[in-house]
Amino acid sequence: MEYHYDSGSSSSHSNHYLQQTGSTSLTSQRSLLSVPSLNNTHHHHHHHNYHLITTLKNHHYTSSLTLFGKFLLTGSSDREITTWNRTTSDEEQQNSENNVVIAGKGAVKSLVIQSNTNTLFSAHQDHKIRVWKLTNDQKKYTHLATLPTLGDRASKILIPKNHVQIRRHKKCTWVHHVDTVSSLALSKDGNLLYSVSWDRTIKIWRTKDFTCLESITNAHDDAINAIVVSYDGVVYSGSADKRIKIWKNHQGGDDDDDDYKKQKQKHSLFDTLEKHNSGINALVLSSDESILYSGACDRSILVWEKEVNDDGRMVLMGALRGHKSSILCLAVVWDLVCSGSADKTIRIWRGVGREYFCLSVLEGHQGSIKCLTAVVENCDTSESEDASFLVYSGSLDCDIKVWQIFVPAE
Repeated sequence: MEYHYDSGSSSSHSNHYLQQTGSTSLTSQRSLLSVPSLNNTHHHHHHHNYHLITTLKNHHYTSSLTLFGKFLLTGSSDREITTWNRTTSDEEQQNSENNVVIAGKGAVKSLVIQSNTNTLFSAHQDHKIRVWKLTNDQKKYTHLATLPTLGDRASKILIPKNHVQIRRHKKCTWVHHVDTVSSLALSKDGNLLYSVSWDRTIKIWRTKDFTCLESITNAHDDAINAIVVSYDGVVYSGSADKRIKIWKNHQGGDDDDDDYKKQKQKHSLFDTLEKHNSGINALVLSSDESILYSGACDRSILVWEKEVNDDGRMVLMGALRGHKSSILCLAVVWDLVCSGSADKTIRIWRGVGREYFCLSVLEGHQGSIKCLTAVVENCDTSESEDASFLVYSGSLDCDIKVWQIFVPAE
């Protein structure tokens, strides 16, 4: 994915060339010396516990990816959403006609699947969110909507209070994003879609009819790069302003009600986490959601833990160090944390208690790692076999690599 780095400006458009080229000059910020390291210095990573299964070649670099059953869906820097069959051989994959749909302008920044309805949501550099219906065999994408929908825009446009100033001489309705939509997340019941943008807003959409229910204006002081939502509806946003903000939904009741007429904003700021010293690019929750991991341009992954009996506030446990450049993406699978960096490597971390060790450093990409996802392949270690996982990585080198990771049985 492209990212806005902290530049002291809410637009940061001068950084676009550096983001495209993956320059490491942006990542020379000093690391977080005041934050204790969680790395277990007695445990060195092993290069023999992974291998590269295959490399998928793309015409443009991959800016987002997600898994859907036996398929890998990738979003490119040039408008394309491509479907890859994960179960076909390397030779079959390269010779097969992958399903490609082209939409919007610029990069496809984020992809999320509502699996029970086969619905795909895609976030785009052209300020739009698009909604697609997928067939089970992935042979066909049907375009359902572009957000904000025409109906949503029409219902807001006639009422002056629905207009917000976006530039000195330009206004638009609050349902519009006015800059790149950088990340998407679904509530766990699938009823709400959350979007964040370089326009510094968080928007909440109802997936049933694609209505924009709420917009949190100036949620951050700079571009927002990442959002995750927990099972209990707590929202975490990460920004180029160096902050992570935690939002809670204080309105009970059914989202189908017209309660937004009664209460303009349902989500309110619960807490702000300020320990990174440069822009935040990635957030991910642990499998049990007790830990939040954040990756930033300061080369560190910070590990935040929920305080017991304190209304769920997060406290900083420490940092994972090892990358030589900005952390651009994070993924969690089982008890592993995967991090992708502008240093062209992927690190696989495993936590034991409050100590972490780097299980593997995956080398092979020739460009910055822009996006990651991971899935369990085999976690049955009852026969004393190693657990295995698949990691999918997209890079500025235009390659998508598929890695197999082995975790020794305890």
